[in-house]
Amino acid sequence: MSSNASGDEWHAKTLRAWQLAILRFAVTLDHADRLVVLAIAAEMDGLDPLRDRRSAFGFFRRISADLCTAILEPNERSSTLLGEYLARINDKRLKRVFAAAIEADQPKLPSVSKPIKRDNGLWRGLSSRDNQAH
Repeated sequence: MSSNASGDEWHAKTLRAWQLAILRFAVTLDHADRLVVLAIAAEMDGLDPLRDRRSAFGFFRRISADLCTAILEPNERSSTLLGEYLARINDKRLKRVFAAAIEADQPKLPSVSKPIKRDNGLWRGLSSRDNQAH
């Protein structure tokens, strides 16, 4: 049982390292950090005990590549993907920091609200310049 517990702990630490690597990439956008994310993902995919030689498990490699692309090229689809990933993060501090990192990289779209009317009647009652006698 202790070997299973240590295996679970190793999996948890590897998952945490993967999440932190994704966070680091979101902050730095550095190619070397992206390679670290993909290396950890490949290691995690290799841990599947049920895989056979014909069909390799590739979930973490696939999701890592998608997340890195979404971070680099923000759009509507990538925003959805990043939101789904964010919802799966269990650590509240990591979730807050990652949310801040991806929002900083996302373009801010202008809101589609009515423009503010700034005419408070300031000039009401005054004649226009065109009507003034010269």
